[in-house]
Amino acid sequence: MKKRSIYGLLGLALVLAITGCTGTGSSGEVESSILTKVVQSKKLKVGVILSYPPFGFKDEQNNPQGYDVDIAKELAKSLNAELEIIDLDSSSRIPAIETGKVDAVIGSFSRTYERLQKVNVSDPYSAASEKMLVKKDSGIEQVQDLNNRKVAVVKGSTNQAVTELAPQAQLAYFSNSAECVLAVKNGQADAFVEDESFLAYQAKLHPELKVAGDPLIAPLYQGIAVRKGDQEWLNYLNFFVFQMNTQGTNKSLYTKWFGIDPPYKLNPQY
Repeated sequence: MKKRSIYGLLGLALVLAITGCTGTGSSGEVESSILTKVVQSKKLKVGVILSYPPFGFKDEQNNPQGYDVDIAKELAKSLNAELEIIDLDSSSRIPAIETGKVDAVIGSFSRTYERLQKVNVSDPYSAASEKMLVKKDSGIEQVQDLNNRKVAVVKGSTNQAVTELAPQAQLAYFSNSAECVLAVKNGQADAFVEDESFLAYQAKLHPELKVAGDPLIAPLYQGIAVRKGDQEWLNYLNFFVFQMNTQGTNKSLYTKWFGIDPPYKLNPQY
């Protein structure tokens, strides 16, 4: 009996040791927070999509630039940490978080039921709906004006807002967003429907174009994505976003890159 008790205690100790190595306790909470790691190492790794200007891109010297990059820089500054930007695409964002390749993702990451089953997402720092990009002299002011007009759309997109709100619109398909913008500029299309923040940036680059109409869909809110279970890190990021929103830093960065004030209020109400 004594030997069995000793073996039982040894077995329990081994199980506890293995459980401790996973980094999570019985409640599923992460025992060692990324916040602690970043503060101690003074290094922060943030994933950003560097192929979606002006949110993220590389300049002529191959340096990361953009709105999301500037948000990451502000986060690193708040932590007194050295920032490393990791270039991601849309499909690699969640795996990069799950494998620990990055400490956080700042890359047009909106909250959905499916995503929140895999990662946590902070309070929003950005929000956007869809609007229309048109020539300033086009006479197009609302989505119904697209009936019997050519509307540039990206191949493979759903175009649900256009087909439902302007069923007589003539869809002209192009390979990517850049081609759609060019189509509006050269007269191949009368309008292009896309994320209003992206369109605001295009209108800033091309003075002959403007963003027109009311929002076509409910706004999507983007936050900072992190691994599940690390409530301490998530709490810090929520406070960081709160400070950015209430102190005007976020508004300044948004205006810098998009040329307009943020279209939606983000400040939490307490």
